[in-house]
Amino acid sequence: MTSFAPTRLHDEHVALEPLSLDHVPALEAAAADGELWNLWFTSAPAPGQARGYVEKALQGQADGLMLPFAVREASSGEIVGTTRYYDYVPELPRLAIGYTWYAKRWQKSHLNTACKRLLLRHAFESLDCVAVELHTDHRNLDSQRAIERLGAHRDGVLRAHKRRPDGSLRDTVCYSILATEWPDVDRWLGLRLQRLGQARAITAAG
Repeated sequence: MTSFAPTRLHDEHVALEPLSLDHVPALEAAAADGELWNLWFTSAPAPGQARGYVEKALQGQADGLMLPFAVREASSGEIVGTTRYYDYVPELPRLAIGYTWYAKRWQKSHLNTACKRLLLRHAFESLDCVAVELHTDHRNLDSQRAIERLGAHRDGVLRAHKRRPDGSLRDTVCYSILATEWPDVDRWLGLRLQRLGQARAITAAG
């Protein structure tokens, strides 16, 4: 099994860089696009809290539980958000993808599909995972639809599972993709990226 260690993942759409304190100013700016900290379902840091957010993620990495990434959009070269692996179970191995947020201008674009494809490919093809989980708040219908568009299977709901940033309890909707399902999911995501690219080209030409 390949070591669960920081690595850079990239394609023509996006680069996922191992998160570091050098990314703090750019993440502050990305979170400010849409004032993401005001959204009850996001983990984006409020102004002045990005350094603590990154330090906490890096502690999880040091403990061997997660791998956090900064998301760099390829065409602009800008850091536009963050995502990570977490809940790593080396005995299987199995992990979850989450803590994902993007600057408002990149939401509902090709970016999420590209990021998830890179993360899933590395998990299944390099880390030899038997399954990958994706979790979201039961109130976050946009996130649920986005996960379902990836081809993930809805496994169920964990009630009163976590607390939101405001302290309220949330139910967590759980999805998964198995290693045996990955080849079909990979093909579907490739087609989806192609279609999204064509749509972007038409919009730019117009």
